[in-house]
Amino acid sequence: MIPLQIAPAPVMLTLQGDAAHAGLRVRAGAAVIRVRPGVYAPREQWARLQPWERYRARVHAFHLKQPDAILALESAAAAMGLPVFGEPRDIHVYDPERTSSRRFGDVCVHTSADAKPVELRGGMLMTAPAATAVDLMRVLPPAFGLAVADAVVSASRPDAASVDLLREIAGSQVNRRGSARVALLLELVDPRSESVGETVSHAVIVWLGYEGPELQVEFVAEGFVDRADFFWRRASVIGESDGYGKYVGTDAADTVARIVNEKQREDRLRRQVREFTRWDWATAMRVAPLDERLGRAGVPRVRPPQRALLATLRHNPRSLPK
Repeated sequence: MIPLQIAPAPVMLTLQGDAAHAGLRVRAGAAVIRVRPGVYAPREQWARLQPWERYRARVHAFHLKQPDAILALESAAAAMGLPVFGEPRDIHVYDPERTSSRRFGDVCVHTSADAKPVELRGGMLMTAPAATAVDLMRVLPPAFGLAVADAVVSASRPDAASVDLLREIAGSQVNRRGSARVALLLELVDPRSESVGETVSHAVIVWLGYEGPELQVEFVAEGFVDRADFFWRRASVIGESDGYGKYVGTDAADTVARIVNEKQREDRLRRQVREFTRWDWATAMRVAPLDERLGRAGVPRVRPPQRALLATLRHNPRSLPK
């Protein structure tokens, strides 16, 4: 049996009643920040968090005060370690006993005409991964909803769901909100995607009208097996979505070794295809720079760009302003 894990809080959280025992002074101007009423975190640690980490901390803080609540939508995704974009405004809870949804401050309590499967993970109740993915595919900007779905079905995830299960859930639900969007995204969900950057890049590539690439194709040469993020076989083009964190080692020597290894890998791949191009998260999110790189590399464009879908990358209405 695979244990149902959660993503831990990225910062130490302390209930107000326990603060004195932890040596924390809870008062204005002290070295702590209030995450939720009655829940505090060290101010210095909090300041170093990324937006999605702050949200995960807020979810854990909410759970400390409401341990019987069932987390849903972005809150369930954050607790499970699924992709979260920016810092969502609200904490989301599913209550199967309610007849209507309500908001209490920043807590949205949702009801549903469709019974949702619920799991207990690390002491936290939440909607199951596949159901959470379908819910988020309905409401998030499409590329972000796709990233959650790809993460849920990822071949590297011990408790991976199947694409068929996502289709089954979506097709059986009474709720039709966003059903056209879900159907569109289900055609792109791919368990071979290995990162959020790859998923978003995949969506942008297709919505720009380019031929759909093969994902994670293996190239064998010179005694090495190298996988490419994207491969256009007909055009003999490799594309790579870069996440710079992979180059950061445990020390300077390790970092240099990683960079050298990646350069050698790139050179091996370049020798096996006509063109090789790479980009980062910002390039994909800005759309036009990725369009320019793919066009210059000779990737075939097979349909007109879907401008409405590409425009959804500009803003996530469910997140706090930057």
